[in-house]
Formats: sequence, structure tokens, C-alpha cells
Amino acid sequence: MKNFIIRALTAIAIVAVQVLCTYLSPLSLALLFIVLTALTVNEFLSIVSMNGEIKVSRPIIIIGSCYLFFAFWLNSLVKGETAGALVLFTPYLLFLLYSYIKELYSKDTNPIANLGAIMLSQLYIVLPLSLINVLAFTQFDCFSSAASYYAIPLAMYIFIWINDTGAYLTGVTIGRHRLFPRISPKKSWEGSIGGALLTIASSFAVAQFFTFMNAWQWVGMALIVVVFGTFGDLTESMIKRHIGIKDSGHILPGHGGFLDRLDSMLFAIPAVVVYLYAISLFPLA
Repeated sequence: MKNFIIRALTAIAIVAVQVLCTYLSPLSLALLFIVLTALTVNEFLSIVSMNGEIKVSRPIIIIGSCYLFFAFWLNSLVKGETAGALVLFTPYLLFLLYSYIKELYSKDTNPIANLGAIMLSQLYIVLPLSLINVLAFTQFDCFSSAASYYAIPLAMYIFIWINDTGAYLTGVTIGRHRLFPRISPKKSWEGSIGGALLTIASSFAVAQFFTFMNAWQWVGMALIVVVFGTFGDLTESMIKRHIGIKDSGHILPGHGGFLDRLDSMLFAIPAVVVYLYAISLFPLA
């Protein structure tokens, strides 16, 4: 019960900060995700370096990672003009080139592992978090009216939170059949189904508040978040199991680290981007 209370209080604080920063202004949204990007990349590089085989310059990688988010954010303000986009992303391309060239002159015994850790941090963490700008600032063709920048991100948060909470409570109560025992022995089919049903139910409520998409489009987005959020969770579990750790960090009481909190979002954000572009081309209704 004590652990449950600590976990619940931490979750409430995290939700409050995330919702407030997202709703307050585009700048506060950007600052929130830049901080999350820096902390999560640092955490990821820490855990993959535990065996001592990977040696990378974390400050430089974190700066490059934050710059990619900043470039996506600023690009959204200039509406993706070609010349502006090329200029904005050039420093990030130089960072990637530097990462490769640096290994030519380093004396580390495993440069491939170093490069692998750097590139994985970018593809697994930085690019998905940067795509929150696409969700926030793009007026997709499937929208029947203009959407506030915070609408899609907030809806996605809600779906992730409800799915996680519903899966946990249902799994603890009636979970019997393991979903993916090799990777995550505690997750059950019953929990996953329970979380999915609650998330789908919540999508009808979301449709009442955000009317720029119809109810079935919101149901589709909820399903995308459930499926790919679960894959994100399982992927992080696979990484932790391979390394031999229980949590990615200990900074969040009852929740582990930032990677533990964002694992679902890392797969859900790109999947929702693809979904919204897809239904813009092929409307569901």
C-alpha cells in the first residue's frame, strides 16, 4: 500500500506538470520536451554503458539531441519552408557526421558499439519525442476544423495513461495468461484487453471535447496508441532485461526513470503521426 501511494502521488505530479506545460503555451511545451529529451537520453546512455564497453561523450550527444527537437519546433513555426528547414537541420547533420568521424580518431576498442548507442538514442528516443511538434502544430487534412496545438498531444497522453492504468488494474485483478512472458512476465492478455477497452471508451469522451475529428477517428487513434504504446513498453522491457536491470533509473519514486515513464510514448508518437497522415489521405468516415 505504501508503494502504491508513492506511485500514485508521483503519477499525479507527473500528469500535472505534463498537462500544464502542454496547455500553457507552445514554448512551455517545447521546454518540457527538451528537458525530457535531455534527461531520457542521458538515462539511456547511462544504462547501455553499464558494462563498460560503450564510451561516448554524453554532453555532446545530449546537446545534439536537444538541438534536433529545437529544429523540429522552430521548423513548425516557419511552416516547414524548404530553405528554412534545410538551414535549421544542418547543425544536426554536422553533429551526426562528427559522431562518426570522432570514432576514427578514438582509441576505443569497440567503435561500432559506440556508434550504435548514439544512433539508437537518436532513433529510439530523440526522433519520436521531436515528432510531438508534428502532432502539435500540423493542421492535418482529416481535421474538420482548426485544432488547438495542445489537442492531439493531450488526447494522446490521456489514451496512454488510461491504457496503462486500466491494464495494470485489470491485470492485477484477473490477469492469468501472460502476454509476452519472455520479455515481461507480469503483463497479461486480460490486462491488455482491459486497458484497451477503457481507452476506447475514453475516446468517445475525448470526441465530445475535441470535435475537429469524429468519434470513429478518435477510436482509431486510441487503438493505435494502445497497440504501439504496448510495443513501446515491451521494447523498453527487452532493453532492461538484456542489460539486467529492473528500472531505467530511480529519479521518479515508484516509477523508476524517465525512460520507464516515456516508453509507450516513444512508439505512440510516430504511430499517431502516420495514422493522422493516413486518414487524411484515406478518411475513415
